[in-house]
Amino acid sequence: MNPYSSPGFAASTQMDLATLRVATYNIHKGVRGVGPRKRLEIHNLGLGIEALDADLVFLQEVRLFHSRDARQFERTWFGWPDGGQAHFLAPEGYEVAYRTNAVTRHGEHGNALLSRWPLGEVGHHDVSDHRFEQRGLLHVPVRWNGRPLHAVVVHFGLVHRSRVRQVQRLADFLAAQVPRGEMLVVAGDFNDWGEKLDAPMRELGLQRARSATDRAAQRLTFPSRVPVFAMDRIYTRGMACRSTAVPRGTAWARMSDHLPLLADLELP
Repeated sequence: MNPYSSPGFAASTQMDLATLRVATYNIHKGVRGVGPRKRLEIHNLGLGIEALDADLVFLQEVRLFHSRDARQFERTWFGWPDGGQAHFLAPEGYEVAYRTNAVTRHGEHGNALLSRWPLGEVGHHDVSDHRFEQRGLLHVPVRWNGRPLHAVVVHFGLVHRSRVRQVQRLADFLAAQVPRGEMLVVAGDFNDWGEKLDAPMRELGLQRARSATDRAAQRLTFPSRVPVFAMDRIYTRGMACRSTAVPRGTAWARMSDHLPLLADLELP
């Protein structure tokens, strides 16, 4: 049995060209724990992302490099991967887009998009609200079934007022960079503990991905061991949501402090 499978986990959509499976996942920089109990999870994350079988994977807290962790794990059996985590995590045949959001003492981290479909020019927009949190938007045009679709990976701030201002900066960015009539998916970690961002996102023409049969408990992603918050979201324009799912179980809870969220989307 695949340790990353989960009851209720929808079947693969790889051959269903009318459906686009989207996943968003905060991977916690590929490590868990602190001090001597710190462990590398990037190899397990690679297996998990492959099991999601998504056409587009929106990733947050992804590292291109980190000198301290690379030294700590270089001699382990499954060591620190060569190159950036985004390319390491991409299943065979996927295209990769990555941009840094935050630079830290020993490295950096940012947002990534993994795609089965061809990618266009990668764009990045700084939406940092103050000097203590470096935040950005990753924008990538995708060619899905011969039609343009815009993917925007987000990771919003920890303070509600910052998140409200970041939604406005998202609005300004979309108005300038994304044609009004083209399909759009905005997904990531919104850090919206209080569920207050749906209304301002609707003002941008973006609907939260949920089906008529979804229950609120199905969308809880944080913390991964006992999820009580729907921190991770998928918002869409010009698409309808067929279903959503959050894979659960010991293997998923171990890999990150977030669980991934999936949505199967289709044309309305």
